[in-house]
Amino acid sequence: MSKVDQKNIEELVKRLEKHNEDYRRGMPTISDARYDELTEQLRELAPDHSFLGNVEPENFSEKVEVRHPKPMLSTEKAYTVEELERFVARVEKEARVLGIRDVQYRVTPKLDGLAARDDGKIFATRGNGEVGYEISSAFAKGIVPIGGRGLGVGEIVCSRDYFEEHLAETFEHPRNMVVGIVTSDNVNEASKQALQDEAVRFVPYSTLPKKVVGSEELVKNVWEITDELWSTSDYPLDGMVAEVMDSALQDALGATAHHYRWQIAIKKKGESAVTEVEGIRWQVGRMGAVTPVMEVKPVSVSGATIRNVTAHNAGMLRDQSIGIGAVIRIIRSGEVIPKLEEVLKPAHEVELLTHCPSCGAELFWQNDFLKCPDFNCPARVEQRLEYWFKTLGNADWFGKKTITKLVSAGRNSLEAVYTMGEEDFKKLGFGPVQSSNLAEAIYISRTKETDDWRFLAAFGIPDLGKADSRKLLGHYKLEDVVNVKQEELLDIHGFGDITSHSVTEGIAAIKQTILHMLNFDFNLRRTPLLKDTAEMDSPIARKGIVFTGKMVQGTREDMQAVARRMGAKVQTSVSGKTDFLVCGSNVGAKKMETAQSKGVKVMTEAEYMDMVSEN
Repeated sequence: MSKVDQKNIEELVKRLEKHNEDYRRGMPTISDARYDELTEQLRELAPDHSFLGNVEPENFSEKVEVRHPKPMLSTEKAYTVEELERFVARVEKEARVLGIRDVQYRVTPKLDGLAARDDGKIFATRGNGEVGYEISSAFAKGIVPIGGRGLGVGEIVCSRDYFEEHLAETFEHPRNMVVGIVTSDNVNEASKQALQDEAVRFVPYSTLPKKVVGSEELVKNVWEITDELWSTSDYPLDGMVAEVMDSALQDALGATAHHYRWQIAIKKKGESAVTEVEGIRWQVGRMGAVTPVMEVKPVSVSGATIRNVTAHNAGMLRDQSIGIGAVIRIIRSGEVIPKLEEVLKPAHEVELLTHCPSCGAELFWQNDFLKCPDFNCPARVEQRLEYWFKTLGNADWFGKKTITKLVSAGRNSLEAVYTMGEEDFKKLGFGPVQSSNLAEAIYISRTKETDDWRFLAAFGIPDLGKADSRKLLGHYKLEDVVNVKQEELLDIHGFGDITSHSVTEGIAAIKQTILHMLNFDFNLRRTPLLKDTAEMDSPIARKGIVFTGKMVQGTREDMQAVARRMGAKVQTSVSGKTDFLVCGSNVGAKKMETAQSKGVKVMTEAEYMDMVSEN
């Protein structure tokens, strides 16, 4: 081997080690697909290199090391049908030697979290596969073990919906927060609130939804199966895992030092391209986050000409030296705007904003985000109006361009928009047909029935999304919410110091807007107060209920809404606080067994409907 080749190998290994270290601490600097590409480059240059033969290590130096009874290995990956076919052919060959026909595979979602093992006594991270780190304190901090303790290997993750609603402007990725909770003795306030809301969970692989298929169906319908399972999960995913079910065949296939040969991760790989950053455009969000978009030299990716690439926050530009002249690799796998995959050449200079591009207010840093402090910033007003109509969800026509035109003309509040009629829209330059449609949309949004919690959530009050709005309205009538004090919110489970402060402060800031909007007599379906449901003649009042599987009577959301109106406490996952698990079709036996082991009554949809039919 030449000195040049040896130097290339050493540099490649250093890059991989650095990228792995960034990923393990919750701050990934390249995509999984790009990391795998670099790994394959190393395999071509030096197939026997020690880096390829070991599980990528993690280092939580302050934690006690624990040896796993069985290695927690990494996973072989397939990005194409051809790669999956080679895996299946290898499995089938071994199956024929054993006389096994009709090999069956279990396909489950591949969680994108922090891998760990729980035997009921010891809770440990994967570590280097052989030795992990003891993290049982994570349960004491508030991480919820789905299905109870002792269910083996799984991952620590955060609810995807909860993250988008509460944490997306604080953390770049749910894994960042999860790693911080596990490794830090002093958990930050945003993470504390997520723990208090039971949004951070240890999910054993055995509790995941699954699909069992044969070899031919796995290869033929791999992407359909992937799409089907993807839609069932509320957790961050980065693919699917297919594993041989026959234990004898598993033993025969064995393992390498890196992965089990009876298991493979199936991932979709988007097309990537290299381009250069020509400019940075800044956008202001509803909550004040000022985020960058990279304007790049036009490049074709997946049949589309790309000119803009998202950059999640200002900290990404700062830490990865992204500015004009930076050369980057981008990837597009279904997204309208591609994502940054890797910085190939950093910029000589990185310019970050000091003042809001919309209102001119001085910006401040919050974690890796630049924030605008002005609640009445025009850009924030536009975002709030757009959020209102999207969240209320019962009227069309108010898109981004329409709202920008309204705000520019001085109609910069909900009250101002809701006093408009057809002639008012015409005076602002809207055409006759559009003016008629907009006026009708305003009327429909007031008269079409909608839930009061959706109405409250649509105001976009910081830390008060749909779930917390519903929770709050279980304790206070909508008309009384505007006068709720912080100490009163603290008495409600799930509202901690930070959240209760931001919610009451946010309500106070728009109190008059809420009262004015109530005067428009919206047709609101009211959330029953918990103090009243205690006396309700309902078999599910104050009971914890989880709906799972495909329902006949309606969607799960429909079933949940009816249950709430009957006083039930609807939950998204089974816990010690669950009373009933209502099962539609295609529910795994394991989930029902887990519920029964926790004393939860399991019933079919028909049995549930019989129980509540009189109400």
